[in-house]
Amino acid sequence: MAQLENFRLKVFRTVAEHLSFRRAAEHLFLSQPAVTLQVKALEDELGVRLFDRSGGRISLTRQGSILLGYAQRLADLVADAEHQLGDNSHEASGELLLGVSTTIGQYVLPRLLGAFLADHPRVQFSLTSGNTDEIVHLLLAGKIAVGLIEGPTHERGVHVEPLMDDELVLIAPVDFPADVLLPAHVEKVTLLMREQGSGSRRVVESSLKKAGYSLKSFQRVIDMGSTEAIKSAVEAGLGVGLVSHWAVSKETELNAVKIITMQGVTVTRQFTLISPSGPEPQGPAGAFRRFALDRSSFLSSMAPKPKRTPRRR
Repeated sequence: MAQLENFRLKVFRTVAEHLSFRRAAEHLFLSQPAVTLQVKALEDELGVRLFDRSGGRISLTRQGSILLGYAQRLADLVADAEHQLGDNSHEASGELLLGVSTTIGQYVLPRLLGAFLADHPRVQFSLTSGNTDEIVHLLLAGKIAVGLIEGPTHERGVHVEPLMDDELVLIAPVDFPADVLLPAHVEKVTLLMREQGSGSRRVVESSLKKAGYSLKSFQRVIDMGSTEAIKSAVEAGLGVGLVSHWAVSKETELNAVKIITMQGVTVTRQFTLISPSGPEPQGPAGAFRRFALDRSSFLSSMAPKPKRTPRRR
């Protein structure tokens, strides 16, 4: 079921009820900057200040207090409407068969799932994880209703919708002797790659080819079954690897690996939502699809910012 309450108004109401941007962010499963941005956008739209942020404390202005009263009444009406509609259609209840590719399942889905279940507590999830090809095949076989994958697919019978952008960063052991991997040094380096069928592997191979590299340019290439395996191998000094920036914030903070650059190579991709071609999904699958697409920009703002290695001068 679509969310009837205006999202910015919901963010404002949550901040006003907690009088804390931090606690509102935790409640909404958003980052604090995303909450601040939504409140500022609402203030700009209305042309009034809703909060007084002076003195290190947050309080409602007169206009904010007026709006909060109306916002609470609207929220009560929305809750009643959603309850009545849910009783009749049961759209947002029941089992959702969801498939996610590995990186999304490990690093992105938990943030999205918590927010979705807070709004749809009657939905039960049956979750399947695999690489991109596996998730596409499960969708075509009717074993999942919606999938989240790491890149596009050109399989017939699959409807693809962009969800959010992702950047793959090159990680190396902390004692790696350079901050920039030059073409002349590639032949001395082992590249750690995801397995065939992985969305990560396809986008890495494509980006390397565009920059004039091939897998044969490296000393050796080792296939790994997961991003976690690549990170562990890099940490152990086995080689370098390209992984999603979602995956390495903890490792860079702990100085377990470092982020370097590869001359001429930039690797970006899109996480996408897939569903069967034809009518839009209904019931829990439809509710999750709408929720994920509506929240994609806010989800992007929650992405961790890994610590990059300063370039040596």
